[in-house]
Amino acid sequence: METEQEYQNTLNYLYSFVDYSLTKADRLSQAHFDLERMRHLMQELGNPQQAYPSIHITGTKGKGSVTAMCASALHEGGYRVGMYTSPHLEDYAERIQINGENIPHSVLVTLVEELKPYIERVNGLTTFEITTSLAFLYFARMNVDVAVVEVGLGGRLDATNVIFPIVSVITSISYDHTFVLGNTLAEIAGEKGGIIKEGIPVVSAPQEQEAWEVIQKIALARHSQLISVGKDIRGQKLEQTLDYQRIEITDFFHGSLSQDIKNSQPKRIQIRIPLLGDHQVENATVAYAALDQFRQKSLSVSDEQINRGFSHTIWPGRFEIISHQPPIVLDCAHNRESIQELVKTLQQVFPKYTPVLIFGASEDKDIQGMFADILPIVDEVIATRSFHPRAIAAEKLIEMAKPYQKTVQVNENISQALELALEKIKPHRMILVAGSIFVVAEARHAWLTQSQFDPYRVDTQMYLNT
Repeated sequence: METEQEYQNTLNYLYSFVDYSLTKADRLSQAHFDLERMRHLMQELGNPQQAYPSIHITGTKGKGSVTAMCASALHEGGYRVGMYTSPHLEDYAERIQINGENIPHSVLVTLVEELKPYIERVNGLTTFEITTSLAFLYFARMNVDVAVVEVGLGGRLDATNVIFPIVSVITSISYDHTFVLGNTLAEIAGEKGGIIKEGIPVVSAPQEQEAWEVIQKIALARHSQLISVGKDIRGQKLEQTLDYQRIEITDFFHGSLSQDIKNSQPKRIQIRIPLLGDHQVENATVAYAALDQFRQKSLSVSDEQINRGFSHTIWPGRFEIISHQPPIVLDCAHNRESIQELVKTLQQVFPKYTPVLIFGASEDKDIQGMFADILPIVDEVIATRSFHPRAIAAEKLIEMAKPYQKTVQVNENISQALELALEKIKPHRMILVAGSIFVVAEARHAWLTQSQFDPYRVDTQMYLNT
């Protein structure tokens, strides 16, 4: 109990610094992003991020899934794998993992205490910068063989961009955080492409032409080999069930862009992933391409190990089916493009069901755009609100939903909203929780821990990614 209080005190200390994830969008444009603070802190700590090879992953959609798949595959390869992601679903310690295990609370407390004198020497540090330094130091102390690092925001000025990875990865780019990253895809791609390093290969997901041209230009200027998913390597769905999908990946270059390889027979591999949706086919192909580059230049990992690792990937809250009877899906879709993928996946996986939607979002998101895509396919809406300071009031959601002539109710207690949705279940109805990672996290926690949901959990424990 004493350790848990110390852990909470440590989190309070971390949150006492500037935390841009809690900052309202109109103030983010004035935020002072600067890598010099992070470089200074890393130097003070002896540059622990240089103690192990790494994979660096940015993008708007899918970067968390790609990070999780890469880490799982490398773990299956027998390596000690650090994984750094953000934000977390339930516990801050989820952000820093080794082989799927969160950093212990006691260790995080000890490391923060150790870091405090160094933190005091660098003015203006943010919560994310300090947390990133904690991750890098923890991975070095624990002698990881490799770290898979997800960018927090953007790329060029993100705190993680002090690493020099074996391969850089850019997942699908779309509109998000426009106050910081820019109002056009070209501007956003410029920020994401900022993780490309001189001479280091970069794997890119399929992009809109405007974004693709920027990535190409940056890669060319930095003499970085550019591997294009959709052109150099492709993924195709062969089978999809409620529990997995089977994919065939066709590699036209076998990891090389030389003319000799280009003219040879393409290599094909079949893999299986527990993550559903066409977008996850793309993410798995991106992850495979990244690992193929990584194993050529660093640690070996076989196709068989990649397949096993991908099949064991745990990434909660991403089209996570927590119940089959009735169907309940959690999805952290929080921008318009993600909502569009969610709608497509729902229609593929549950074609005979119409959702009761539990929805809450941050006020800076394109909620009108999200509603235009999601509300036409739902029966009813329960507007809710997470604890997050950027969350939009549920009453505002009602006004925004009026043009769609749906039954809309408000319940800002997410657990109660889930109970209310269950009361509305009838044949061919399902429950969908979406719009914000924070809403999904609270709904998931309630489902896993609160006794009133026990009758519904009898036949669903096997489907929970806990």
